Amino acid sequence: MRTTIELKEAQRAELLKLAAQRGEKGFSSIIGEAIDLYLAQFRSRRDAVQRALAAEGMLSEAEGEALSVSAAKLREKWR
Repeated sequence: MRTTIELKEAQRAELLKLAAQRGEKGFSSIIGEAIDLYLAQFRSRRDAVQRALAAEGMLSEAEGEALSVSAAKLREKWR
């Protein structure tokens, strides 16, 4: 399917360079790959959020507090 997208000149130049390195005349296949990757990442994030929301209420109050304390201790080590 054909469509029109707006690209910055630098993006177009880099896509053409990449296509040439791959032995392709245009960059449609690169755009298609990029869209596939974006959609897969979007679905993955959406699914992770749905799983997290479904887990709401699964821990007791004591378990939740223990997890919160443990996470806070880990975050202190990251800094």
